[in-house]
Amino acid sequence: MRPGFLFCKKQPICPSAEHARLRTEINSARRHMESAQNHFEQETDPTLIDCYIYELNAAQLRYQFLLRRFKRLEEIPYEYLV
Repeated sequence: MRPGFLFCKKQPICPSAEHARLRTEINSARRHMESAQNHFEQETDPTLIDCYIYELNAAQLRYQFLLRRFKRLEEIPYEYLV
């Protein structure tokens, strides 16, 4: 690839590979959400409580985003993905 060249041709993604990748990300996001929830419940310092509230909200939003993306991928016919 030439220096400064920003675009490259994207290879088609197998739906099962994309599903597997999204499942992995969803599981990771769920674990992150649970971790933030546990930290929030254990913390007593008001500043850190605020920090964990933001972290928990961000983790929940990412989890919801990934679920929507996974569901959307299931709705797309295979021939459009190749």
